[in-house]
Amino acid sequence: MSISLLLVAALVAVDQLVKHWVTTTIALGASHVVIPGVLALTDLHNDGAAWSILQGQQWFFTIIAVVAIAVVGYLMVRWRHQPALMVGLALILAGTLGNFIDRLANGYVVDMFEVLFVNFPVFNVADSCLTIGVLVLIIAILREDD
Repeated sequence: MSISLLLVAALVAVDQLVKHWVTTTIALGASHVVIPGVLALTDLHNDGAAWSILQGQQWFFTIIAVVAIAVVGYLMVRWRHQPALMVGLALILAGTLGNFIDRLANGYVVDMFEVLFVNFPVFNVADSCLTIGVLVLIIAILREDD
């Protein structure tokens, strides 16, 4: 379990460092193309969820984050001897904590990765952790024998 917690700490640190770097080097609302036609870094502040749904509902996101942290913590203790599940849970915990820190400190989440070839919400490292963590959990659960 300690390796999973180190993974959580490392991912939260990367998330927060990238967010800090973006907010200090890119003007709010500005974009810098990284790979033409594919990816840009854009400094956006989102006080909602994906596609800015539920904007301004910080109390709701706070409750969801606290519940998610408690549930994931419980599952990490319960499934501590199942490596695939622990990886998925660690990613989910890191993503939840990364965005929760932003909401507590700023009242919004800093998003920066903009996919240019499709209409998709601008996202951050924490969002990526959440998405990949859920996928890892789904695959691990589907692959279980019992």
